[in-house]
Amino acid sequence: MKRLIFINGTMGVGKTSTCKELLGLLQPSVFLDGDWCWCMNPFRVTDETKQMVENNICFLLNSFLSCTEYENVIFCWVMHQESIINNLLEKLNFTNIEVYKFTLSVSKEALTQRLKRAIENGERTSDVLQRSLDRLPLYQEMNTTHIDVSNISPVQAAKKIVELVGN
Repeated sequence: MKRLIFINGTMGVGKTSTCKELLGLLQPSVFLDGDWCWCMNPFRVTDETKQMVENNICFLLNSFLSCTEYENVIFCWVMHQESIINNLLEKLNFTNIEVYKFTLSVSKEALTQRLKRAIENGERTSDVLQRSLDRLPLYQEMNTTHIDVSNISPVQAAKKIVELVGN
């Protein structure tokens, strides 16, 4: 049975790094980072661009799910509200697909340290720290399997996910 693995968490928690590790551990697999669908300049979040991004994500996920070459479809995105996950799932074609939903959780201290380092390295802009901290509580009530990554690496987080989904 094919697996669809959703991974969410606030900005800077390590979703992309964890998914890249999963890509190597769960084979054959394919990975989509929802942020890739937001790569635009100027960056504008409007009803129109949100709809476009969601449509593009669902198109790609449906393409991956229908391709017989992949047993694991890995998807990560911020998805800070249950409704975002549900809206995406409603648009996907499910046939013999098992869905797993994970939230990468992190302490405020660990998140602050990670994002400050990323800001210093020029990987993130300074406004991301407060936005990410503000979203952190939204993940606590989500109907997902939570993995605390405050003190573990993306490799360790990916291995935990593999344990939970089975290999």
